[in-house]
Amino acid sequence: MTEIRIYDTMAREKRVFTPADPKRVTMYVCGPTVYNRAHIGNARPAVVFDIFARLLRYVYGAESLVYARNVTDVDDKIIAAAEAEGVAPSAITERYERYYLEDMGALGVQPPTIAPHATHHIQPMIDMIRRLIEAGNAYEAEGHVLFHVPSDPDYGALGRRDREAMIAGARVEVAAYKKDPADFVLWKPSPEGVIDWESPWGRGRPGWHIECSAMIESHLGETIDIHGGGLDLIFPHHENEIAQSRCAHHGKPLARYWVHNGFLSMAGGEKMSKSLGNVVTVNELLAAGHKGETLRLALLSAHYRQPLEWSEALIAQSKATLDRLYRAVSGPGEAAPDEGVVAALADDLNTPLALSRLAAIADGEVLRASARLLGLLEGTPDDWFRGGADDARVEALIAARNEARQRRDFAEADRIRDALAAEGIVLEDGPRGTTWRRA
Repeated sequence: MTEIRIYDTMAREKRVFTPADPKRVTMYVCGPTVYNRAHIGNARPAVVFDIFARLLRYVYGAESLVYARNVTDVDDKIIAAAEAEGVAPSAITERYERYYLEDMGALGVQPPTIAPHATHHIQPMIDMIRRLIEAGNAYEAEGHVLFHVPSDPDYGALGRRDREAMIAGARVEVAAYKKDPADFVLWKPSPEGVIDWESPWGRGRPGWHIECSAMIESHLGETIDIHGGGLDLIFPHHENEIAQSRCAHHGKPLARYWVHNGFLSMAGGEKMSKSLGNVVTVNELLAAGHKGETLRLALLSAHYRQPLEWSEALIAQSKATLDRLYRAVSGPGEAAPDEGVVAALADDLNTPLALSRLAAIADGEVLRASARLLGLLEGTPDDWFRGGADDARVEALIAARNEARQRRDFAEADRIRDALAAEGIVLEDGPRGTTWRRA
């Protein structure tokens, strides 16, 4: 069996991956908060953990992996978006979850095994909060329930920050009802007219962190194999998840391996973030004519733990790479994948090395089988070179060019050819007429 080694954030080193049960490998990845369109930075963890899921299924068997990616569908940003539009929060969440799935599907991201929603797990959250209160790890104050950070002596092990840095980094609310400034909310009251649920502490809604702990417990168990997400989630979100779950489960660890992807930034800029306003959405990139597979390859071009600068040059380079690969691919991909590609992915998801291995594969059938581990080369060369939303427009321009040539208006024919060339469309005139492909 292929040995997988993965960098564990908790251990600060690459570790051999050994699941608790090879027949039921469990992985949970923090998914979207559905209040807006996903930007390309949001897509990086979806693509990275899709690669990890493909590798795990290849090594342990197609049915071995239970992969959960949650949907946060109750949140202050969702409530604000609903109020701005004058609609129910569910109208916002259903719309943007649908968009998210469409956008990730365009990038070749396969659906997770389970997609638990926060609003469907309110009772499990309430049950976990009650247990934390009974154990002395949480307390009620002015309609809130808060986790008491000093009650967990191991708090902070994942991020390894000192106490002052953690409090500052969390931008915690200063509130008189807190026993300690670092304490975080498990349950909070909702203002009148805002979405809420009945609880032993009054009507309200859950804090962000408790939802993941409760959903993991409900679907995967008390201790899972892999917990993943972006670097920005290490603190406070994952740190708080760890504390809640450990205290609710009598000291058992939440996850055996912690895996985090690096940030994506605009070229020359800061981390891509909606709050900073420096984002480009997946939908905008697709509408601009970029194929989802091109965007996927661009996201895989850097090692997942390293920062990635997003630019038009990166997109163009990724398209050129796929052009070369599609010219070399053949067959349905039923061959065994290249050992070098498998080894690269098994060594901490080294996608840059795996991509370089792909370029060296001479057998077109093996090339396709290997590329599928990366979610690439799933289509046909004809689809790739001619499959675009504006094919009908291109065909109409070619017909207009042919008509111009027939009436010997070569200036107009050349103008049309040059205009198409500027769009990256190459025309080839032959005895059977004019054919075209995307450069």
